Amino acid sequence: MSNQDKHSTIDDSVIESSGSNSSRLRLRAAWMYFVEGMTQNDIAKQLGLGRVTVLRMLATAKEQQEVKISIDHGLADCVRLERALEQRFDIGEVIVVPLSEPDRDAAIPISAATGRYVSSIIRPHMKIGVGWGRTLLSSLSFMPQNAIEGLSVVSMLGGIMKASKFNPAEFAWRFADTFNAECFLMTAPALVDSPETRERLVSHCGLHEVFNLAETLDAVLLSAGAMLPDATYRRIGMISAEEQEHARQQGAVGDMMLHFYNVQGELVDSPLNDRVMSVPLPTLAKVPIRILSSGGMEKVEAMLGAIRMLKPTVLITDEWAAAKILAMTEA
Repeated sequence: MSNQDKHSTIDDSVIESSGSNSSRLRLRAAWMYFVEGMTQNDIAKQLGLGRVTVLRMLATAKEQQEVKISIDHGLADCVRLERALEQRFDIGEVIVVPLSEPDRDAAIPISAATGRYVSSIIRPHMKIGVGWGRTLLSSLSFMPQNAIEGLSVVSMLGGIMKASKFNPAEFAWRFADTFNAECFLMTAPALVDSPETRERLVSHCGLHEVFNLAETLDAVLLSAGAMLPDATYRRIGMISAEEQEHARQQGAVGDMMLHFYNVQGELVDSPLNDRVMSVPLPTLAKVPIRILSSGGMEKVEAMLGAIRMLKPTVLITDEWAAAKILAMTEA
């Protein structure tokens, strides 16, 4: 898929109506034109905009003195990281948020960027699949209530029996409520006792509808989790310390919807991967718009594996994690 195809869903009216997105895209266009030496036509194709819009954005950047000899803006380092990640991993769009120090909690600034981005791409009659996690849950605070006609929200993972604000079903339901959308839940535990139980639930308990919907998604919003002792699934007792350690010994560096994978983006040999009630990751890797939202230095290896596995079209992360991922993958 070409970069032009990846950005074909963005139109000029969206750019002009969203102040924060307009400013960020204007800075991106200015970087491409004045630093990378790209033509206005090439920039228009790269960003999925009209050439006139690009011309207007460059003119505005000059008028507002954002462009002198270089881009005069505090986020120039973030733009450099965005462009480097886009080129290294062939990602359509990377959004890197500033973070004052590497040990700061990156969840909230990433959540803010995620909420704004998702709100900007939601369209009538779209079908969007969602994962779970603290970053995604926090992003709801940055999504304005807006009824979208015909929107469908599909939870990609089963639920948690113990009440939790990080329950996948809770996130999907609240996401759907924000946009007055139809919501499809996977009415099964996130983890079952055996692969045979999983197969029976999918085949005989009506869950095939969710799996069929996953084949027709327009977008998916996911986050990556690290192999930490206080991971959500550990805190609520869903996965034991022994099960987590076994996955780690098999090379796991992180999980995406309780699918455990290594830094190369390959599923590891863990029984957990055969018991999870979620849409298979290879299915999600085929969705046209794949948004990966994660950050923090403790998640760098998990993010790198997730990038290689999901091949996101949109990555939202923080500047310290972005720089570390680039350093880890230098030739």
